[in-house]
Amino acid sequence: MAEKTEEEKAPSPPENLTCPLCLDIFDEATILTLCGHTFCRKCLKNYDLSHQGLDHMICPLCRNITKLTANRVDDFLTDMAVKGLVDDYHAKCGEMNAVLELCPRCTACRFHEDAVSFCKTCNLYMCTNCDYSHNQLTSLFEGHEIVSLQDIINGKVTIGHLSEKCCIHKQENKDMFCEDCKVHVCFKCVIVGHQNHKIKNQADFEQELQLKVNELVERCASKKSELEKNIQNVEVQRHEVYTAMQKLLDDVSQAYSIKAKELEENHRNLIERINAVKRSFDDDLNVLKSNDRTRIKSIYSSVTLVANDRLGRLETDSLSAHTLLCEELDAMLKEATDHTSAAAITKKAQEERFKPADDTRLDLGSISESVPNLQVILCVDLRERMSGMTPYSGDSVAIGYLDKHEHNATRQVSSTRSGLIVTSSCNINPSVVTVYDRDGNAGESVRAPDHVCMFAAVDEQDIVYVASVDSKNENVVFRLYDLDGLNLKERVEFNVLNLKLRYTWCYLVSLSPDMLAFACDKELYFIKVSL
Repeated sequence: MAEKTEEEKAPSPPENLTCPLCLDIFDEATILTLCGHTFCRKCLKNYDLSHQGLDHMICPLCRNITKLTANRVDDFLTDMAVKGLVDDYHAKCGEMNAVLELCPRCTACRFHEDAVSFCKTCNLYMCTNCDYSHNQLTSLFEGHEIVSLQDIINGKVTIGHLSEKCCIHKQENKDMFCEDCKVHVCFKCVIVGHQNHKIKNQADFEQELQLKVNELVERCASKKSELEKNIQNVEVQRHEVYTAMQKLLDDVSQAYSIKAKELEENHRNLIERINAVKRSFDDDLNVLKSNDRTRIKSIYSSVTLVANDRLGRLETDSLSAHTLLCEELDAMLKEATDHTSAAAITKKAQEERFKPADDTRLDLGSISESVPNLQVILCVDLRERMSGMTPYSGDSVAIGYLDKHEHNATRQVSSTRSGLIVTSSCNINPSVVTVYDRDGNAGESVRAPDHVCMFAAVDEQDIVYVASVDSKNENVVFRLYDLDGLNLKERVEFNVLNLKLRYTWCYLVSLSPDMLAFACDKELYFIKVSL
């Protein structure tokens, strides 16, 4: 009777039509082409949502990799074979399943009358007669849990999923799980084919899985909360970044304003100076013009007196006066005309020159992405003790040795493009760095502490680098200075470099704006500059 009941019930979906992810019949069966495993398309889309950072999909069953295109899961192929089987299953069983779900029939007897209750213990729907027998035959059914079908329909109680029957032992429920084979089995299958395997009760197996799922759900909630807090922190950091960038903008604007103000003041002074020189030349030219006009006036006044129409009557005093006037006029006419003074003034004006300032750097500064840093990228052992050094190319130097050169008492000297001279007293105590102009005027010296020797170099942009060598502590500190007239203004102090310092005589040269060469005793260091 039971076997007949099973035949008349709507069959459950075959295992080959069940999605491994949702455990339901395939919905849009989609195949992973590399391994051939099939899943619901919507299940694969949900699975892909948790792996958006990947350009491939890892199969949930075999871990093989299938490449993803721009449309991701939407470009995966439909498994046409499985789709056809699913369509056949729906055509054969869809209507029967709908009827059974809407109006369950008794599965405890052969009459299949309308069910009025359900026995959770037997996993059977029962008609009125079976329900009565179940309640009366206490010796057989004592302790069975029976629920009203009306309570099930109203949602007051749930019966869960019906236990699947064993396909081999059709009377038995698959209420055990073999961990070795990873399949659900009945107790007869355990005896026949799963001896010595690790077997779990279905309820225990389901409870363990549920505990794992619950733990994952809790961890998901915790991780979600953690990520949401981190998102808030990202926004806080964004505000800090914007604040820092605004400060940079303000600093640049301030530097521009200061330089613009200085340039405007300098421009105004130059214009005033030019106008003053112009007025001076104009005054000189006016004097020349006035002198010539005065001479013209004097000449014509004398001519008026001399050219008298009564010349024939001149005698005695009047003749003497006329003679004197003629002599004076003759002297005036003989005076040389000044043709050169005006030209000389013009030449002098044309010789006036605008001399640009020595500081030709028009940039306001630079934006540094990190803390200024120096890094030794190469150390060369020299064959002898170094005596001097000079740049040879952009990445090489020429070394002078003590037994090869004779040098005078002066130590080390560098020069700028404008002709300023930067001197270092090096290992003479006290060690100082001083800037001189061509006339011998000196700026304020930079003085080293006791037992520290300073060595200076000037790069192609007239930036001054000074190496402070502390032989006692065996370290070198490099500093960057800007020229402020004849004075040195410190801009950057770099990180301390621990170098071999067996001797206090060293040499520093600049090969390029981002490369220094530093030699001490028998070691030569090439040092990369990062600003």
